[in-house]
Parts: sequence; C-alpha cells; structure tokens
Amino acid sequence: MTQDEIFMREAIKLSKLAVENGNEPFGAVLVKDGEIVYSNENQIYSATDPTFHAEAGLLRRFCAETQITDLREYTMYSSCEPCFMCSGAMVWTQLGRLVYAASDMDLCGLLNEKGSQCSEIVFEHSHHKPEVLEGVLREESLSVLADYFSQHAKG
Repeated sequence: MTQDEIFMREAIKLSKLAVENGNEPFGAVLVKDGEIVYSNENQIYSATDPTFHAEAGLLRRFCAETQITDLREYTMYSSCEPCFMCSGAMVWTQLGRLVYAASDMDLCGLLNEKGSQCSEIVFEHSHHKPEVLEGVLREESLSVLADYFSQHAKG
C-alpha cells in the first residue's frame, strides 16, 4: 500500500464518520512530512453551517489553531474532489498538493446531475495551483458515496 493510499483510507474513514454524525459523507486529512497533522469531516448539518465542508472546515480550523496560513509543504487528502469553495480555500492557503479519490463528475453521476472539474477549473484560473493526484481509492470512496446518496438527497 502506498503512502497516498494509507492517508486516503483515513479520509474515507472520516467520510463514514461524517455520516454517523448526521452529515454528508466527505472527509479530509492534512499531512506534512508523512504525518497527519489535522483531519476533519463534513459538518454541514451538525454545525448548522452549509460551508463546513470537510476541506474548508479543516483549513479554517487548522489555520486558526496553528496560525499557519502558508501550506506549500502540506498535502490534503480528500475523499471526493473539492468543490469550488474548497478549491478556492486551497488556493488562498497555497496548499502544496491535493490528492482526492472520487471526482465531482463521479459524484454527480450518482446524483444524475451535471458535474464539473471543480478543482481543475479553480486552480487553472488562480495565482496558485497545487499539485493534484486524482483517483486514489476511487472505487472505495464511490461505494461510500453511493450508499449514502441512494438514501439521501444532496444538501
């Protein structure tokens, strides 16, 4: 198992925990020097905050708690491709690397919606573009998403 798979497995575990806590199935971990330094799950319902996505919430809390706002040396692992809002937060924190499992196109395919390449669109039109690796443990993440969204509407 690669290091990317190990950390993605943690993000997917958090997506399952999000569901247990009454939220949508998305999770993210922040890694530096091979160690998880912060993790977060989607909390849009439990925090009564529609912007509390796994990634944006992680960045907001990590930066506030550590006073670190330059994340060039960090990698974020996300169970699903970050939305436009979360991708924008990655630009502003100058995230070094993003690794995600399922894409927005995958997710929207489950929802019978038109998806987009959110992170690619945001990054290509921004002053900062993290290195991106997509599709790590994609099928595992899709299984969690499909299980949840077969029984729930998207937020």
